[in-house]
Amino acid sequence: MAPVLQPLPVTSVLFACTYNMIRSPMAAAIMRHFHGTRVYVDSVGVREGDEVDPFAVAVMEEMGIDLSRHRCRSFEDLEDTNFDLIVSLSPEAQHRAIEMTRTMACEVEFWNTFDPTLVDGNREAMLEAYRKVRDGLLGRIKERFPLSRGPTV
Repeated sequence: MAPVLQPLPVTSVLFACTYNMIRSPMAAAIMRHFHGTRVYVDSVGVREGDEVDPFAVAVMEEMGIDLSRHRCRSFEDLEDTNFDLIVSLSPEAQHRAIEMTRTMACEVEFWNTFDPTLVDGNREAMLEAYRKVRDGLLGRIKERFPLSRGPTV
């Protein structure tokens, strides 16, 4: 019987979306919150965004995470492209991540994540759309990167 190969532990993750204004900064901030001491985390967009979305800042603040100092960056701004895993959150980012793997060895996962800017409505409707994105990312991160329970005696 062949040995079962365990996947290598992930020590660096890049979250990518279209503008690096909402989805990838939220995912990176959540990942840093839970795993920032043992996993290097970064985020980028396919195109450079202007500034972090205020609704994203507001819904992250609800869970005690400050996103206000985030600066939008694109793939071109990356100083280091050595990541174990790229998690793309939009179709454009998935396409770009696949292109990157032609010149570097890393895994790519596609977590197609809704763009909350597509929701029309009042402030509360907008906040609710952003909360759904935040909570969806939170669930995926907890599932993909479970919190370690430490040693048992």
